[in-house]
This record gives sequence, C-alpha cells and structure tokens, in this order.
Amino acid sequence: MELRTYWTIVRRRWLAPVLLPLLVAVVSAVQWQPWQPGPVTYSASMRMLVGVLPLADAAIVHYDPRYFAWLTSEYLVDDFTQVVSSEIFANAINARLAERNIAIPAGMIRASSNTSKQHRIIQLTFSWNDALELRAIAEEAAAALEENAAHYFSQLGTENASIHLLDSPRIVAQEQGMPRRTAWALRILLAVVAGIGLAFLLEYLDDTVRGRQDLEEMGITVLVTIPKP
Repeated sequence: MELRTYWTIVRRRWLAPVLLPLLVAVVSAVQWQPWQPGPVTYSASMRMLVGVLPLADAAIVHYDPRYFAWLTSEYLVDDFTQVVSSEIFANAINARLAERNIAIPAGMIRASSNTSKQHRIIQLTFSWNDALELRAIAEEAAAALEENAAHYFSQLGTENASIHLLDSPRIVAQEQGMPRRTAWALRILLAVVAGIGLAFLLEYLDDTVRGRQDLEEMGITVLVTIPKP
C-alpha cells in the first residue's frame, strides 16, 4: 500500500485520530490538572565514617593492629547498612522524636556503601513528605548513631567501633512519579497513535465500494463508470 493510500485512509477516517486524543486530553486535564504542581516529597542524604579502634594490648611485634582495624571497618560497613533499616533502629529514632510527635516506619532509612573507593563510608538516605520533620529525623538519626554506636555494633560482634558524621543532612525536594505535564502529553500522544490504528481498523472492516480501483482490486472488470454530476 502506497504512502498516498495511507494518507487517504487517515483523511477519510479523521474522526478517530482527532476526537480520541481530544477526549483523552480533556479527561486527563480534569483528572490530573497538569497546570498544578504535583505532590512533592523531600529526600535527605548524609555521609558517615565508620571506624574500629585497634586493640590497646595488641602484640605489635606480630602484626600491625591498625591494619586489621581498617580491614575490620571495611567488612563492618557492609553489614551495618542492614542495621540502620532495622526495626530496632527505627524504634530508637522514634523514641528520640516522641516529643515532636513524629514516628517513622522500619526501613524508611536506607544505607548504601561504595566499597570500591570509600571503604569505610556509608551514605544514609531518607524520604519524607515534610521538610522540617525530615531534617529532625536526619539529625536525630545521626545523633543516635554517634552516641550509641557501640550498642549497634555489638549486634554485629564488633567492639571499639565509632561513627562520625562527615556531611550534614542535605534536604532536596522532588516531585513524586512522572511530572504531570509530561504524563499528560504522553497520554495524548498514545491516544493519537491509537486513533490512527482505529482508523485503519475501521477501513479494514468496511466493505463499501468507493471507486473503480476498489472493484479492480477484487478482480472485477469495470466496463463503464458514471461520473458524479
């Protein structure tokens, strides 16, 4: 089928590729209101240094205690990323935030480590719907880790461990999901594609004879045609 034939079909069935996107645009505009800003959440991130002090009574003659302290710190970081997302840590933060009527669920605080370059550094990330409350949560989480590091590390069988804050919490606003205007435009574009497909489907199902070419395509010889008046 030639390009001209495709254009003829679309022009003949123009209602489908025009009315369908128009209907989708109106309904989506009423539903989403793309001119309004979408719901915003806030995220915070901070970096903390994890370290283990060498044993004071280690035999320096046999090995360097500082080397094994550093090595222990590297392995400890990977395990400790699971501790900060535990229910025990969430309860500790909630106890510190009780006076502010803020409660966080377990798993809200996530930790990650870059073991390829920064072996003893963990990054904590938070997400919340209120910037002021998020800052309070981040500050209390950092204070809890610094003040009670020994308690949390004892669960991993490690002593003489410490945590120090490297970067203060940084609050960033971010829109939830896809921006409304982008989603609105994408839905209209999909409606245009669906409308064109519907036009070709209607053309395929329509067995109306509109001219000499239609009859010749069916193998019927046309002897004479009567022109339109």
